[in-house]
Amino acid sequence: MAVLNKARNVVFVSTYPPRECGLATFTQDLVNELDEINLINKPRVIAVSNGNYRYDDRVIMEIEQYDRDSYVKAAKKLNKTDTELVVIEHEYGIFGGDWGDYILDFVDNLHIPFIVTLHTVLLEPSDKQKEIIKVLAEKSRRVVTMANNTVKILTDVYGIDVDKIEVIHHGVPYKAAEPREKLKEKYGFKGRQIISTFGLISPGKGLEYAIEAVAEVAKKHREVLYIILGQTHPCVRKEYGESYREKLEALVRSLNVEENVQFVNRYLTKDEIIEYLQLSDIYMTPYLSKDQAVSGTLAYAVGYGKAIVSTPYPYAKEMLADGRGMLAEFADSISLARCINYILENPEVREEMEKKTLALGRTMTWKNIANQYAELFIKTIEENHSKGDMRIG
Repeated sequence: MAVLNKARNVVFVSTYPPRECGLATFTQDLVNELDEINLINKPRVIAVSNGNYRYDDRVIMEIEQYDRDSYVKAAKKLNKTDTELVVIEHEYGIFGGDWGDYILDFVDNLHIPFIVTLHTVLLEPSDKQKEIIKVLAEKSRRVVTMANNTVKILTDVYGIDVDKIEVIHHGVPYKAAEPREKLKEKYGFKGRQIISTFGLISPGKGLEYAIEAVAEVAKKHREVLYIILGQTHPCVRKEYGESYREKLEALVRSLNVEENVQFVNRYLTKDEIIEYLQLSDIYMTPYLSKDQAVSGTLAYAVGYGKAIVSTPYPYAKEMLADGRGMLAEFADSISLARCINYILENPEVREEMEKKTLALGRTMTWKNIANQYAELFIKTIEENHSKGDMRIG
């Protein structure tokens, strides 16, 4: 792709590490990879903060999540810089107001073209949720979504012009890891069949059904070990404490599967996640939401070529098509157990699943994904330059 010798100054609006949040990790991974491929200038970040964080020098300013004026001030301040394109990483829970509608104050005062990346696309949004996405889409130059299954939803439910929509997969970090059996030995799991789930824990994850499924599987496969990786979601913990995790732990005790279920109750580093994925025989997402359009954790599992068992939410159906995994019924531990048993008892099936999943996963490495974003950013900036409307307010 021909790249003209012009400044390409892009600023992301998102959460950002050290805030512990999947969106923060996503943005950090993407901007770091954009640095590596060097098609645009070093991307900067406006960090949405809900506390006191010590950010690195990539963060040029902060928006206080629950302070409405902060959104207006940030937009006005950004207008005075040489920024050519803004990228809003959208998730309802990271912005203040009613379903995060303070972000609309930001775009209302922004005189720079922007792209919005949607991390959640709801099939049945409330009126307010729909309004927010519709306004962001109307005012943005492009709408990025991470799964093909969401395109029809965005056009039919939200009325977004299909020509404005770009599909770019969730990125996956590439890191060479040790062989599965060697890692099992390193972690003290030699001889075990490992099933894992990772991510911030909350009731919608359906982990109670996964635990019941593992209890059923353990009747035939005593060597099975289900590892639940991750701490309780900060928003859940703030409102309900650790009640959900305690309920899960009580369930493990009542089913007498303490030897078959293990909790790793902390926020994991990327390297730890990769190693746990690499040593897993099966990755499981027993989520309860029937309209979950994207799952970053499932994307990671696909990226590392795992055999996957999941409930049939839209992203799982898309990712596990063509024999890349097995789909169980929602909220059905027996259905989950049946899928797990089938994979454990048919190693040749598991190997075939892993090959197919890895083939897709290789297209989702951050290098490939960052190149797609960079091309989109450059194309959008060039269109803005050609129209002579870099300041649109």
